[in-house]
Amino acid sequence: MTWTFTHDTGTFLAAAGASLAARPVAHTVALTVTERLSRSGPHHYGEGDPVLGWWRGANGWVAGTVVRTPPHPALLNSLPAQAVGPLADALGATPDLDAVNVDRDTAALLAARLPGYRTEEEQRLYRLGPARAPFPAPEGRGRAATRADRALLVEWVRGFADATGQSKSSAEWLVDEGTERGALTLWESGGAPVALAGRSRMLAGTVRVTLVYTPPELRGRGYAAAVTHEAGRAAREAGAAEVVLFADLANPTSNGVYLRIGYEPVADRLLLRRNP
Repeated sequence: MTWTFTHDTGTFLAAAGASLAARPVAHTVALTVTERLSRSGPHHYGEGDPVLGWWRGANGWVAGTVVRTPPHPALLNSLPAQAVGPLADALGATPDLDAVNVDRDTAALLAARLPGYRTEEEQRLYRLGPARAPFPAPEGRGRAATRADRALLVEWVRGFADATGQSKSSAEWLVDEGTERGALTLWESGGAPVALAGRSRMLAGTVRVTLVYTPPELRGRGYAAAVTHEAGRAAREAGAAEVVLFADLANPTSNGVYLRIGYEPVADRLLLRRNP
């Protein structure tokens, strides 16, 4: 039983790819991050080399993974209890490790081995069950974004990044890539766009709604529910067996929206950040 680490995405996926794909809902972020590294190169997310690791249990099967793309938090997935201590030792020796993204149960074990970290954010993973259209439905319709929408899309993706504390540096790339894939959905009302939802590539039959944004002056009118419902419908129409998304547990409004349109809780994840 041991951890193995590499900077090479191909080596990591050869060892752990099947384990990730076997549980695509729980591993949705690890799947999309490593797919993007494979497609765009090791420095897609930043200048630092990615750190990719897997834990093999006594039976030889991969039973846990870690995916780190500096400067982003290390993403821990499906760790058995016996793997937490050795990983904490390895992470504790990494002086520039500021944050760890981990499921709630593992967070409790990890906190005992990594003193000086606090819970900064709690998110809930949802999967789409039987979809329910928003009721009452707002006026308007959904449509796929096009290149003609680019300036507005970039503005809104930057607005989403500001609202969620993410980097805005890749907004233009996200818009161009998402538009090319037909993965950006707009809700229009009165002939004008009023809300945006984006979704990931389908991997192992699973699509993640990656962003939902309504400009502040247009909120409270049901547009977020409508555009999220439309994005899920488009994903299923494209063949997705599972549609998932994350919601910040500190935002009861968004959690309530997703529950009303058919999303069901799966698991909670915590962002642990080192105390300054």
